[in-house]
Order: sequence, then C-alpha cells, then structure tokens
Amino acid sequence: MPTDEQIMEQIDALEQERLALREREGEADPTQAADVARVEEIRVELDRLWDYLRQRKALREAGRDPEEATERSADVVERYWQ
Repeated sequence: MPTDEQIMEQIDALEQERLALREREGEADPTQAADVARVEEIRVELDRLWDYLRQRKALREAGRDPEEATERSADVVERYWQ
C-alpha cells in the first residue's frame, strides 16, 4: 500500500505532466490530439488519487487504519460529480 507521501508524489508528477501538455496547447503539433486525450486521462487519475487520499485522511481522523482505504475505479469517482 502506498503512503500518503507516495500518493502526493504521484499527484505532483501528474500535475507536472499536465502542465507540460497544457503549455504545448496551441502549438502546431501533430501529437495534439494525443495530448488532449492524455490530459483527460490525467484528470481522471488525479480525481482517483485525491479520492484515495481523502479516504485515508477520513479513516485516520476516525481513529481507523488508513490502509483500509481502497482506490476506487474511475467510473465510481467520476460519478461523484453528477
């Protein structure tokens, strides 16, 4: 099971990748369609990681073991917004 620090490292790495892709937006680049798709993949993965981190925090605050948290699927996490 990853630690909170490891989860935050994953979040930071994805944020950096997303930033780099966003900086390329508007450039005449044949890979732009792939970049747009990757930005969406990153958004979903970030939602999943933040959800997982919030679960761990809530469990810890409730006096329970944060290792009980589970990474939820993209389908589950993305439906929270609807």
